[in-house]
Amino acid sequence: MHESKNFALKDQMTRAVISIPSNIAEGCERDSTPDFIRFLRYSKGSCGELRTQVYVHERVQKKLKLAGLTDAKEIIQETKEISAMLQGLINALERKQNNSDT
Repeated sequence: MHESKNFALKDQMTRAVISIPSNIAEGCERDSTPDFIRFLRYSKGSCGELRTQVYVHERVQKKLKLAGLTDAKEIIQETKEISAMLQGLINALERKQNNSDT
């Protein structure tokens, strides 16, 4: 039972990891600033999802007295940095878009 639950969480984490750059690429290919911004937000959401899944994984592993991820703190920090970079890009694109509307 434990292995199937562990697999499900790992599968969800893998999907979130893949979703981050995939949404950036898809949004970029849309040739529309509003679409790009929307997909950057999806990527940012996937980043938060991954970070949450790492937190959950660590708490479950600790509760079960099992070893956690060796690089959990690094993953959490990286997802925070990626989220901040994505937000910076979103802000810049929105400013550019607002300036071109005037």
